[in-house]
Amino acid sequence: MAKSTPKTSAKAPAQTVKKKNVKAESQSPADQIVKICETALAKLGDLNIEHGLQSEINWCLGSFHNDNNPIGLYQMADRSLTVFKAELARKTKGVTAKFVSDIEKALKPS
Repeated sequence: MAKSTPKTSAKAPAQTVKKKNVKAESQSPADQIVKICETALAKLGDLNIEHGLQSEINWCLGSFHNDNNPIGLYQMADRSLTVFKAELARKTKGVTAKFVSDIEKALKPS
């Protein structure tokens, strides 16, 4: 009896996964200011500065989630911008020029 060659199974060709070219969704101005205020609050907490401003930002975030009126968030972002500009001038670790420019961009009227 002759040896038979092993049969190779016909494998299905590997399926390629097509990646969608997803562009960054543009956020509404309210979403941007909420994100900026949350980031500013976290950064102020990390730096352990401006505890009064931290509590006011926290209060404004809660207020915004209740009434969807972002005016207080814009005021708090403006106040935090001055704090972060001063910290950037002092070269505080963790405060970058990009972070300050992101806050300025969120405060610009569209």
